[in-house]
Amino acid sequence: MTHLPRIIAGAGVLALGVSLAACSSDGGPGGSGDGDSFSIVFLASSSQNGYNQAVYEGVQKKAKELQKELGITITTKIQDGQFDANTQLSQLQNAGTTGQASGVIVVPQDGPGLAAAFPLGNDIPVVSVLNPIGPDIDKMEPQTEGVVSTVASPPSAGAKRQAETVVEYCKDIDPCKIGLLAGLLNSPLDVARIKAWKDVLGAHKNIEIVGTVEGAYDRDKSLTAVSNLLQANKDINGILSNADQQTLGAQIALENAGIDPSSIFLTGGGGTTEAVKAVREGKWTNDYLNYPVSMGEAALEQLINRLRGEKVQAVVDADTLVDLPPMATKDDLEAAPDFTGEWNG
Repeated sequence: MTHLPRIIAGAGVLALGVSLAACSSDGGPGGSGDGDSFSIVFLASSSQNGYNQAVYEGVQKKAKELQKELGITITTKIQDGQFDANTQLSQLQNAGTTGQASGVIVVPQDGPGLAAAFPLGNDIPVVSVLNPIGPDIDKMEPQTEGVVSTVASPPSAGAKRQAETVVEYCKDIDPCKIGLLAGLLNSPLDVARIKAWKDVLGAHKNIEIVGTVEGAYDRDKSLTAVSNLLQANKDINGILSNADQQTLGAQIALENAGIDPSSIFLTGGGGTTEAVKAVREGKWTNDYLNYPVSMGEAALEQLINRLRGEKVQAVVDADTLVDLPPMATKDDLEAAPDFTGEWNG
């Protein structure tokens, strides 16, 4: 499972119109299929989001590989959740009742909320990517009957790991003024991350959180949010972000304010090609690497295993998919010169 992947260029160019194959509903295990033909629905939290696109790129890549290796047919279709929990819930319920899907891979917008879709009408298997489905956002083992595998790592653990690098950076700075740049302030995933950040940073009296702003996983929105934050905090010592797209916006905001990004703590999350380059150049302190293409591959592999009656890995730890430390510094990346990231943010 561990490997150093090549960059997947053009992750944003997707065959959004791939149609579901007509399959017999009395065939393979867990839903539509005849044992040799499977129709997979990929529910993106947003099909316009680069991360979701990269996960789907991995799904498509693995489908081609498995078709050749196993002599089966796999068709895929992506649906746009529009970053809306109710939209995605309806999509999952529909996938489970139409009889056309053999299985579902989902990047949940609201993992706890999606549990309401179960049991699915046709009892089709579901694999979750990035975060789990069920009440506990940090429990990777399937919590809901029908979810057969989760390809992720606990968000609170990752956020804690990020915050601990802030503590190390700030150890000789008092006060050390830190801004928090989260994705969506009402998302269960980001709520868990923010809590973990504050729990770690709050234990150190020299660290002052000067604001928590929303970047919406978007460079331009993050640019605006951080620009506003800097108006009252020109002496900021660092920005802790959970997404590379957001950190790119923060970097521009800092530069516009006359602050050299390399002179403060700056991090992101995602392992984009841009982030890897920024860390290598010393503009960012580190980056929490993520491997969405590899995660998409792993998700489809587990789903096809389930559909073919083979052994399924209930939890695939996303942090172990590539042989690099999760919080990668310039030194870490210099030790892996061929790694450029799996996606463009």
